[in-house]
Amino acid sequence: MRCDVRSNGVPRGRRRPPDASDWCLVSLHPPIPTRVVLLCGPSGSGKSLVAARSGLPVLRLDDFYKEGDDPTLPLVEGSSDIDWDHPLSWDADTAVAAIAELCATSRTTVPVYDIALSARTGAETLHIERTPLFIAEGIFAAEIVDRCRELGLLADALCLTRGPLTTFRRRFLRDLKEGRKSIPFLLRRGWRLMRAERSIVTRQTALGAHPCDRDEALGRMAAAAAGRCAKATA
Repeated sequence: MRCDVRSNGVPRGRRRPPDASDWCLVSLHPPIPTRVVLLCGPSGSGKSLVAARSGLPVLRLDDFYKEGDDPTLPLVEGSSDIDWDHPLSWDADTAVAAIAELCATSRTTVPVYDIALSARTGAETLHIERTPLFIAEGIFAAEIVDRCRELGLLADALCLTRGPLTTFRRRFLRDLKEGRKSIPFLLRRGWRLMRAERSIVTRQTALGAHPCDRDEALGRMAAAAAGRCAKATA
């Protein structure tokens, strides 16, 4: 008896045994949605310490400063000093692009910035592995809250506050130890920032960052990480 055979070699009326050619290319481990916690606050408020204590991967936003010979750098009013605390001293576009790439691919190339030289001295690859959450910390983090939210990248935005005198002391001792700038420059900057600290916090809060101390910041980071993990594994 003749068997009617289709062009693929399978008799009519019979189902072909399933094989890999029938499968969709679906990973057994789908990508984990990754989002960012933006951590800002006045210089010296303890952002780097809190970020390190969180146990989460960290992107240092200070590495996106412009270089000292950039003609667009702003100056302190009535002075020849570069205003490194002004948002225009920082490359927000490149920072947002790096955050977006980390969220999408878990890796990005970031500049290596030497604050004492006011220059980029190289580049390195940051790899955050498979994580639902990472921290981007720096004094200008609040400047990109809206952009990260619009891109669907934002988990939380926090502004650390410690009080002007405490921040002044921490900032000066840190900058002196690291040789970031000359002592006269550090004193001028420190005095200016101490007087401006409340307005700095007010501005960063208005941009969407939640003002908090160290313990509350760590608590909110832990809650954000737990929430994202639960959603990713549900």
